[in-house]
Amino acid sequence: MAALNLNDREADIAVNHIDLQNRDYRPTLDEFGAYIRNPVFSHFCAELTETYSGREKIEYSACSMEKGWNVKFQKSGKTLCTIYPREQYFTVMLVIGRREKDAFEAMLPNCCPAMREIYDRTKEGNGQRWLMIDVEDQDQLYRDMLRGIALRSVK
Repeated sequence: MAALNLNDREADIAVNHIDLQNRDYRPTLDEFGAYIRNPVFSHFCAELTETYSGREKIEYSACSMEKGWNVKFQKSGKTLCTIYPREQYFTVMLVIGRREKDAFEAMLPNCCPAMREIYDRTKEGNGQRWLMIDVEDQDQLYRDMLRGIALRSVK
């Protein structure tokens, strides 16, 4: 992913020109970065690409829960996570499925309180928990999230 070098005015223009609900225009990863305006986004995308061999797939979701454009990172056809853009931060959906559940729950006591709270308050359905994690910086929650993604990257 190319580094974003936008000044504040260019960033404001980019934010105002991206309509995440417009199904007819597929934004690029750089446009997502300009919309989010948080350098952690580009670091996170690079980490997914370099560490987990993830490939981005920009998709439009008609789901009523989170309608609009998002970025999925996949490895061998399996979704590692889905990124929902926000202004100044982004939300990562990390699915903990049957395969990852035991390993994730074993590491949970060593996770930060925020990750434990997210896991505990997320209801399980069909053997899965869809964790919605707001990312603003590379704090302990960020590192715990990457550990969860590492579990999903294993075949």
